[in-house]
Amino acid sequence: MPQAPIKSSPQVSVRPVEGKRDLDTFLRVPSRIFQNDPNWVAPLLWERKDHLNPSKNPFFQSADVAYWIAEKNGEVVGRISAQVNHAHEARYGNKTGHFGFIDAVDDLDVFAAFTTAAEGWLAERGMKRVVGPFSLSINDESGLLVEGFERPPSMMMGHALPYYGPYMEACGYTKAQDLFAYDYGENMVIPAAFDRLAVRVKKSGRLKTRTLDLSRYQEELQTVMGIFNDAWSENWGFLPFAASEIGYLAKAMKPIIDPNLVVIAEIEDKPVAMAIILPNLNEAIADLDGRLFPFGWAKLLWRLKVKGVKTGRMPLMGVTREFQASNIGALLALLVIREARINAKAKGLKSGELSWVLEENEPVRHLIETMGGDPYKRYRIYEKDLV
Repeated sequence: MPQAPIKSSPQVSVRPVEGKRDLDTFLRVPSRIFQNDPNWVAPLLWERKDHLNPSKNPFFQSADVAYWIAEKNGEVVGRISAQVNHAHEARYGNKTGHFGFIDAVDDLDVFAAFTTAAEGWLAERGMKRVVGPFSLSINDESGLLVEGFERPPSMMMGHALPYYGPYMEACGYTKAQDLFAYDYGENMVIPAAFDRLAVRVKKSGRLKTRTLDLSRYQEELQTVMGIFNDAWSENWGFLPFAASEIGYLAKAMKPIIDPNLVVIAEIEDKPVAMAIILPNLNEAIADLDGRLFPFGWAKLLWRLKVKGVKTGRMPLMGVTREFQASNIGALLALLVIREARINAKAKGLKSGELSWVLEENEPVRHLIETMGGDPYKRYRIYEKDLV
């Protein structure tokens, strides 16, 4: 049933996205908001459309989603989404809905209007609390940038302007969790003691590392995500990747994945740790304005396959729970990070980002900072009670 426009002031109206034309407008809102921000990177529009396509993205198999566009004086000035993720509710049972895709001009009335729309929609569906932003889930783009505006975002990480956070707080939202993105470059060094220990343990034959076997790609991705699902299972807000989501992710990643940049550690032939580095797609698409036609495809392929990008992102790293509280756990984490970095440097990557890491995950943060990682961006997940 079509939703009626929600008016919050004489100047601002919020209307639901209905049809392909509205969805196209929704996806192009950031182009208006960030048009004067040199650090913003326009995402590829076709990829964003696929991401929001219920026939392609398995997220929609267990979620209800709505989108809104905010307008003021006839101009599009903002957007927001709201999600009821039934997988989250099945795991936590806490009547928590989510919001995402939040972008708007520097106007508190706009933020008040579209958050009111999202909150009302979630309340109508029995939600007692709202958390976000997630676009669409915690396994996609998560958090609102609140520190680190002066540098472009890495692939699959969000961007914002400095007024976003204060306006969300003015609308009654408070911090639920913070996430860190770590910058690493030539200054990131594995401590010599760990380096020596890694060499000694590998020589013992009990522990070995290997890279991804591309001839068994689907099976290998199942292994990697199985480690992730176990390693992250006790983290705040964790949701496991379902088999259908792993398949979707495998298909999306295959064009850019380098098997030498996926490192798997095994103890007595059992996979127990992994790390993945992806070439930073945002570096390659920064000047394409979200479009691959008519010549964007050629530029993208040339930059990825011929020229090569100089930065990467490590979006996934994990050690299975059985080793997390032991010295061997720290060694495993260092080992997969170390070998992924060595292989990345051999491919010409000069620097990159480790992201994201929960603020409360002090052991992993300490590990990264010990190696010289710099927490150069902070993303905030907000929450608000709806009752």
